Amino acid sequence: MVSSTFKVMDLRAIERRRGDESLDICWTLPITSTSIYYLCRTLSEFVAVVFFGEAGRDEPARERPPNKTKKMGLVSTSAFAPDYDRKAELTAFDETKTGVKGLVDAGITEVPRIFRLPSPETPNPNPPSRSDISLPTIDLEGISEDPIRRKEVIEKVKDSLESWGFFQIVNHGIPVTILEEMKKGVIGFHEQDSEVKKQWYTRDRNGRKVVYNSNFDLYSAPVTNWRDTFLCTMAPNPPQPEELPSPCRDILFEYSRQVMKLGSCIFELISEALGLDRNHLLDMGCVEGLAVLGHYYPPCPQPELTMGTTDHTDNDFITILLQDHIGGLKIFYQNEWTEVRPIPGALVVNAGDLLQLVTNDKFVSSRHKVMANKVGPRVSVASFFMEYPTDPTGALKVVEPIKELLSKHNPAKYRRTTIKEYVDYYRAKGLDGTSGLLHFKI
Repeated sequence: MVSSTFKVMDLRAIERRRGDESLDICWTLPITSTSIYYLCRTLSEFVAVVFFGEAGRDEPARERPPNKTKKMGLVSTSAFAPDYDRKAELTAFDETKTGVKGLVDAGITEVPRIFRLPSPETPNPNPPSRSDISLPTIDLEGISEDPIRRKEVIEKVKDSLESWGFFQIVNHGIPVTILEEMKKGVIGFHEQDSEVKKQWYTRDRNGRKVVYNSNFDLYSAPVTNWRDTFLCTMAPNPPQPEELPSPCRDILFEYSRQVMKLGSCIFELISEALGLDRNHLLDMGCVEGLAVLGHYYPPCPQPELTMGTTDHTDNDFITILLQDHIGGLKIFYQNEWTEVRPIPGALVVNAGDLLQLVTNDKFVSSRHKVMANKVGPRVSVASFFMEYPTDPTGALKVVEPIKELLSKHNPAKYRRTTIKEYVDYYRAKGLDGTSGLLHFKI
């Protein structure tokens, strides 16, 4: 183990013990050229082992005791070993500011233990055919001109959000060229020079239009995800051009404009599906806030040991997701995980926790996850509709079940709260596999 207590011993004793499973760091030695040499060499190798395992050493591996597995991270492959200092390893990872991509670029061949699931994912290589189960796909063509067509679409939206909490849309009005440029913009950001990218790395969202890091819940979630993300707050107060990263600056403005227009259309359909006036959710301000998240899932050497994104629900009103051809998104539907196979040019729409809250469980915010994959990188763009707490106009906005949906037989199931309170609670608990809505149940 890596000792948290510095013992008194000669540094050359460390050199003699490097072949052991333990490694102690200590300081008390005469300052000589020899001692400085041993200090520098040992510490440099220690740092290499922290991130890259034994492959990080710059000399041939010494003979090891038999029946020992090669270890990533500090020592053990088990994330639940008694000597596992998770916080120290999270901090070491975080301070690189290069995310999961930095580990992959360094050539790791095993998943470090901060990413490891309590039990490996064991997907069935030959899953049974379920032709009767697939995510509904809704064609939006003609809904503004044809009242009959619009009524049909509204019914499909209603059925999908009551059961799946998800649906895919085609003929949504955003040109394929814009979708492709947005995906290229995400790749361009994440694959730019790491020293340039580090300038955007932070966990402080206060007053920032752009936040880049790996795992927003790094220090609170039980397992770290195999994913890096940048988040851009695009509404209600759009950033200045110089506030956005150059690889995706222009396309972010255009994509956000297009997705805001589409979001307004979807909120109208949802309002009508609830039996409300077409503008009801728009008047509530559901479309006023927008954050665009660019997710980057590097190829994973052991995808069965980790997740791209763990089981969770979204904390917004709705999410509009653009995913690439690799896929990996799964939805929990009818007590099993169903894969969402990408459709070229389609977008995925899902209800978030805030929509489930204001509809009093009429529409569901469904659990979903993203699998890690040996193929990659996978990229996706998630557009979250809600005003973020960092924006003063949205911080204290109250959300509660819509009164028109309540009755004696359908009383409010959630207490009133603010977007800030809900989001703060969601972030504090992290993606732990539980719904934040449980905390707000009456």
